[in-house]
Amino acid sequence: MSTQLLGPEPSAIAVKAYAKLNISLDVLSKRPDGYHDMRMVMQSVSLCDELSVRLRHDGTVNVVTNLNFLPCDDRNIAVKAAKAFFVRIGRTELGADIDIQKRIPVCAGMGGGSTDGAAVLRALNALTGKLLSKSELEALGASLGSDIPFCVSGGTALAEGRGEILTDLAPFPDCCFVIAKPKFSVSTPELFTKLDSVTVKLHPDTQGIISSIESGNLKGACQRMYNVFETVLPTKPNDVQIIKHSLLDCGALGALMTGTGSAVYGIFDDKAKAEYAHYLLSQRFKDVFLAEPQAALEI
Repeated sequence: MSTQLLGPEPSAIAVKAYAKLNISLDVLSKRPDGYHDMRMVMQSVSLCDELSVRLRHDGTVNVVTNLNFLPCDDRNIAVKAAKAFFVRIGRTELGADIDIQKRIPVCAGMGGGSTDGAAVLRALNALTGKLLSKSELEALGASLGSDIPFCVSGGTALAEGRGEILTDLAPFPDCCFVIAKPKFSVSTPELFTKLDSVTVKLHPDTQGIISSIESGNLKGACQRMYNVFETVLPTKPNDVQIIKHSLLDCGALGALMTGTGSAVYGIFDDKAKAEYAHYLLSQRFKDVFLAEPQAALEI
């Protein structure tokens, strides 16, 4: 885990909360509990939020962010994560002051809220003497949100079930990601409802992607990328397709919407081409980023 102590005593800590991308996303079936069984190859990238977490001893949890439209009460996943952590370790007299500097766009399918929650779990675990193992943090995260278990350590992984069943994969081959988020956001429940009402004919070659990653074959992984949610996207606005085509025209080996959107990314093996794509998309879209694969954190 990459951390930085903020004082002579370990009462505060700084952590990075890395964004995630779906290299593939497949929905297998709807479960009796209302959730869906998924099969996804997920990848952390260097784009991140930055958090500082300081312990309190009065049982209160306070959150501040640089985005005034985000809730800072119990609706914020960072607050939920902190309170759940203190209950889990039996130290409900503890609290936390959490400052979140958001860099990951919200409502983008990049796990912005989930990765903040996971970062809070990592930070509090470090501040209280690492009482919980990685698997215990993942299990606690699963009770808070489907993407949080992956975001606990990130890296490259196969995620199954609701996203909580994780299998570590070989590190993703070196590359550049160019990520662009359109202005519009997509309703996750609406997309799941639409997906349940149609017969999905195309599915990602998940095993082929895994084999390509294991052998370091970046092009092979990119040729097999697919997200089943793209089949039920609204036809308008069509910025998702515009971004994909722009990325491919600039030389991306593959381009895909991540999660339930609306962010779209391209994978490049040429940094100059990636930088040009970033420049080109920045002329039209506000949220455009360059990033690299992020290795799994040590817990």
